[in-house]
Amino acid sequence: MVAPRFDAVIHPPPRLQICGLLAVVDTMEFAAARDAVGVSDSVLSKHVKQLEAAGYVKVQKATIASRQRTSLALTPEGRRAFDAHVAELRRITGGG
Repeated sequence: MVAPRFDAVIHPPPRLQICGLLAVVDTMEFAAARDAVGVSDSVLSKHVKQLEAAGYVKVQKATIASRQRTSLALTPEGRRAFDAHVAELRRITGGG
C-alpha cells in the first residue's frame, strides 16, 4: 500500500493517461502511446519531456530495420508517484 500523494506533474490528463498506459506494461512504443492518448507527436513529446524531467519516464531510442524507434517506460520512481497519485485521487473522491 502506498501513501496517497497528489502529484502536480502527473495530474494533467494527458500525463495521467501516459502514466496509466505505462503502468501496465514494461515499455510502450511512442506511436502506440500517441495513438492511445489521441494527441499529436509534438503534444505527446511535450508531456513525455515533463515526465522525463521529473524522473518518472525513461525514453529510449533504437534503430530497428533502419527506422528510428522510441520507447517509453515508467521508472521505479514514476511507478511510485503514479500509484501515490491514483491513491490520492481515490481518497479525495471517496473511491477507497
